[in-house]
Amino acid sequence: MRILEEINEKITQGKAVVWTVEELKSRLQSITVQEAFQQVDVICTGTFETMESSGAMINLGHTDPPIKIRQCWLDGVPSYAGFGAVDLYIGATASGENLETKKLPDQLNENWGGGHVIENLIAGKSVSLKALGQVTDCYPRPTLEAMINKETINQFYLYNPRNLYQNFIVGVNGGERTLYTYLGPLRPRLGNAVYSNSGALSPLLNDPYLNLVGIGSRIFLGGGIGYIAWEGTQHFPLQKRLENGTPIGPASTLALIGDAKQMDPYWVRGCHFKNYGSSLMLGVGIALPVLQEEVILHCGVTDEEIVAPVVDFAVPRRVRPTFGLVTYAQLKSGRITIEGKTVRTAPLSSIPLSRKVAQTLKKWIEAGDFTLTQPVAPISSDRAFLPQDGQKSREINLE
Repeated sequence: MRILEEINEKITQGKAVVWTVEELKSRLQSITVQEAFQQVDVICTGTFETMESSGAMINLGHTDPPIKIRQCWLDGVPSYAGFGAVDLYIGATASGENLETKKLPDQLNENWGGGHVIENLIAGKSVSLKALGQVTDCYPRPTLEAMINKETINQFYLYNPRNLYQNFIVGVNGGERTLYTYLGPLRPRLGNAVYSNSGALSPLLNDPYLNLVGIGSRIFLGGGIGYIAWEGTQHFPLQKRLENGTPIGPASTLALIGDAKQMDPYWVRGCHFKNYGSSLMLGVGIALPVLQEEVILHCGVTDEEIVAPVVDFAVPRRVRPTFGLVTYAQLKSGRITIEGKTVRTAPLSSIPLSRKVAQTLKKWIEAGDFTLTQPVAPISSDRAFLPQDGQKSREINLE
């Protein structure tokens, strides 16, 4: 049994032994769990994948005369202004608009959205600001047009309501036409299968009950230092689990926060899914302190021991039919078998970049530039998932 303070002291002295989670899994083929526990202090995990429930808070600073912004666009992408006078929030999936018609952009620029604006600001580029104000005695200015960048604004930080899904689904299409989804295009008649999780590399699959992380835990976020702020939206720790603790489908999630001014656009990239919309590819890594042997057991889980459900998107319902469970080893092999048919698979997450996140975090710790934090509160372990079903749910007539 160890305590976090002992590990941090070894980090600051340059004596901590740090392995990536892949290094641990490899070493466990030749050493015991007990031997690994005696040797390693910190295990680094990582992922680089689409995390569309992300966005950035921005404070512009006051103008002269002051303006109370009620509508705002950054490079044509609408940003929420229902806070203080010059506080904005831009969501990663917000779509660019034609400011003349207020309609979604045409085919020439339909692939532009909030994720791209966030990436450009992190890269130090300037973006256009157009704002409409509510004229009051305090705020007499009605409009504002300007160019802004991360050096000309006050706060600029990511606040992501739902990141780091602990497992997810595999998308397929049993219908007769191509479907354009948040997993990308799914070809008809089981033409392909797409999965989005990095499997045995993924942070929360190596800490299945979130015993090592909580509110206030320091993490690698977008190439900078971030923190776990709260449980994520759609957090569902009660998902069914295998004996090794890993869930059989979407389970826990985390809300993350971090200073975007310190981030690197290499790890924060806007992206677009055809006929679906924009999103954000994001690198996230978590360093797990090896406090007891159980940590080694959980981090020793392999792709052969983690499963995900194969879900048919051809049925447009909240609960879609499935073709059973497949392992991440099968998914990463490039092919799975569905009802006797061989189906090619592809990851939405980048396995090489997920590996690089863990390696980068390891270097930070070995250099003494990153220490671990004690959570101030645990992430909830009993949150149920509440759908909008039944008589409480009504369709809204938009005609």
